[in-house]
Amino acid sequence: MGVKGIVSNIGKSVYRKESLEKVTGKAKYTNDFESKEMLYGKLVTSPYAHAKIIHIDDTKTRTMKGIRAIITGENLPLTGEELRDRPPIAFDRVRYFGEVVAIVVADTLHLAQLGANNLDITYETLPVVNSPSEAFRPNAPLVHENLGSYAKTPGVSPEPGTNIASKIKIRKGDIESGWSESAVMVEAAFSFHPSDHAAMETRCSFAQIHEDGGIEITSSSQAPFMIKKLVSIYFNIPPGKIVVNTPLVGGAYGGKASTQLEILAYIATRAVGGRLVKIVNTREEDMVTSPGHIGLEAKVRLGCTKEGLLKVAELIYLWDSGAYSDKGIDLARAGAVDCTGPYHIENIYCDSYCMYTNHPYPAPFRGFSHSEVHFAFERTMDMLAKKLNMDPLYLRSINAIKPGDTSPTQVKLNMSNVGNLQACILKLKELMDWGHGQIVKIDDHKVRAKGISCIWKNSTIDSNASSGVILTFNPDGSINLITGVVEIGTGTKTVLAQILAEKLKMPIEKIYVQMPVNTQSTPEHWKTVASRGTFMAGRAVLKAADDVIVQLKERAACLLLAPIEDLEVGFEKVYVRDDPTINIAIKDIAYGFVFPNGNAIGGQMIGSGTYTLRHITAINKETGAGKPGPEWTVGAQGVEIEIDTRTYQYRLINAYSVIDIGKILNQAGARGQVMGAMSIGLSFAGRETFIFDEFARVLNPQLRTYRPLRFGEQPKYIVDFVETPQIDAPYGARGVGEHGLIGMPAALGNALSAALQINLNHLPLIPELIWRTKEGGE
Repeated sequence: MGVKGIVSNIGKSVYRKESLEKVTGKAKYTNDFESKEMLYGKLVTSPYAHAKIIHIDDTKTRTMKGIRAIITGENLPLTGEELRDRPPIAFDRVRYFGEVVAIVVADTLHLAQLGANNLDITYETLPVVNSPSEAFRPNAPLVHENLGSYAKTPGVSPEPGTNIASKIKIRKGDIESGWSESAVMVEAAFSFHPSDHAAMETRCSFAQIHEDGGIEITSSSQAPFMIKKLVSIYFNIPPGKIVVNTPLVGGAYGGKASTQLEILAYIATRAVGGRLVKIVNTREEDMVTSPGHIGLEAKVRLGCTKEGLLKVAELIYLWDSGAYSDKGIDLARAGAVDCTGPYHIENIYCDSYCMYTNHPYPAPFRGFSHSEVHFAFERTMDMLAKKLNMDPLYLRSINAIKPGDTSPTQVKLNMSNVGNLQACILKLKELMDWGHGQIVKIDDHKVRAKGISCIWKNSTIDSNASSGVILTFNPDGSINLITGVVEIGTGTKTVLAQILAEKLKMPIEKIYVQMPVNTQSTPEHWKTVASRGTFMAGRAVLKAADDVIVQLKERAACLLLAPIEDLEVGFEKVYVRDDPTINIAIKDIAYGFVFPNGNAIGGQMIGSGTYTLRHITAINKETGAGKPGPEWTVGAQGVEIEIDTRTYQYRLINAYSVIDIGKILNQAGARGQVMGAMSIGLSFAGRETFIFDEFARVLNPQLRTYRPLRFGEQPKYIVDFVETPQIDAPYGARGVGEHGLIGMPAALGNALSAALQINLNHLPLIPELIWRTKEGGE
């Protein structure tokens, strides 16, 4: 019997492995798990953004029936991934509106809420720092008076006596030479407040300490292995005693990569003798108490020749890291290393500051500070094009980064690690029908306008970040795929199944993917962030597949009486290369083989593979030189709007993305990822922001007043791809999970600015802001 062919899975629109669970409503998320033994913790949060905690009177709460513990912030370790500056529960003072001041643990969530309401806390208010530029002033109130005493990791540069948690410098070329070669210069300032991720599932964690001292934490998280690592470090617990579970996650967008509720849940179970305690955020707590989306104030100066060739970029980024640095330091670094957008510029001077304010502190946000710096830089590019009287798409095309150029951190680029931006620009030009004009007058009061932007993103990542995969065979020859990637809605685990099916030339229906993650039985994946799931876990899958191929060949060699080097694996068989009729089914050897006389060899076949990123380096403290990530994904994006010039109300007509994806692995999945990211980018640009009062209190911590993009406000999404394979990636695929978002704020800003012939440099782009800018010059 010969070997039948199997159609390739690469590039096909394969149904997601967890789709049936989700569409039938049977999928289990963290807050779906309940038990009779479970207690409930309720967070007590600060009504002030900066205040001393004078006294906590818990008399009324302690007398309530069913209250198990009242936990305050004494004797707890400082936390923080790169700078240990954050008490899990505020002690002595609060530094942002919504900060946790106490936890009340009770028999029911209702009782816990009543107990929390009965705590009587006395505060003494302190002066607030309400923006990063305020924080930067020499006489600004200090958010952290003891900044110099905090433990920190290498590469972090806090400046005691200031509100600077860290400063990242990029120095490439000669800034003076760049200005002397420039005939045209533009300069502009940009800003937006912190905001929220608005994931459908609010954060939730529960924890218990078992009788043997083992700690078990279940959490809605993108980073279960980081939870294990950090809880071990903070509380000096052997890591083997900690198990973290993560079921399916109902949206994250970076916000669930930070560790917060998990620490609080552990503190709560410790306070009640190890009993199971759940803490779940309300929507308001999820928005302001847990970490959100970072804010930014930026200044951009660009210089170019009369022909439009960029010569110099001088940049200052002041990041609003809120009360604690958490991921703010990393975000400031990521914004610095890709500070100029995807353009060839020989002379770059960038200072990127992680600033303390009295705002909520940040988690990563989809795009990891790239939509933020691209908004500032790409708006400036349009201003430069206007000053040159040049087509803004043409200006980008002649300056597009290409193989042979170097990045701001002085990495030499090639076709594999940067792709083909000019091809993306050409395809965008065609899709948008750019040649028929950027601005079209509809009637006396309505205008249609198009705006564009170019994007790139490298994944600033730990140099030792790794991913592992285990493959176990079933008796019928099917395979269980086990990976630490968290299914947060990206469909990554389905793509990994496609990669495995392609490598082993087997039906994808015979690959079963384990969705939940358990850090004791699941191989580690660093974090499900940075568009790294497919790349890192995909490489680990291929290595694990190679492992089982070797085992299958070794086992089959003695049965087929052929040397290992003459055997091939595929189509659910091991067969002789030059005579496929000589073969044995994988199902007959995957659990060992029994000879006619009863002798047996082998057992269940188990394969494994790991992958660690290579040649990633720290960046130089003085110049920023270094390799922060493996590759860049580039793209070109656009937005078409229609605006009423009387009311400044506008609607989104079309949104466009052309991304160099390297190689499409799952057609529908890739398009869905890009479209979803585009929607988030437009919502961030046009709707979403925290509104702060003069005391730095958030005035709109509810979805009805925060107002993300609603149903019916969405444009038509038009997505296309360029395929320039990344040589070291699984089947050439580049990361694409975040990139649809990155250029949307700039493209929308450019479209509206062109329509009204004004500079709209502040987000969100609501009609009131547009009116103020147009009518009042604000």
